[in-house]
Amino acid sequence: MITAIVSIVVDPSRIPEVAEAVVDIDGIEQVYSVTGDVDLIAVARVRDHEDLATVIAGSLSRVEGVLDTTTNIAFKTYSKRDLDAAFDLGLDG
Repeated sequence: MITAIVSIVVDPSRIPEVAEAVVDIDGIEQVYSVTGDVDLIAVARVRDHEDLATVIAGSLSRVEGVLDTTTNIAFKTYSKRDLDAAFDLGLDG
């Protein structure tokens, strides 16, 4: 499974509509409205790079109001939940 984090610059007057359209795209799991240099961050999870191209270039980039995107592909996922499970010995306090 490939995870990609997509930074999205949006026409400011369309942020809520773009967020709703992006989260409805197959392969997009979450969309966050954020502060900083971009307006939205989307998390995509797909089977392969071809699917990623379909999701980003074929769908997300074509949503009305999307001005620019930058995609970062994750090499490895670190999660507090995963780390806690790794150190859990199953002993009751």
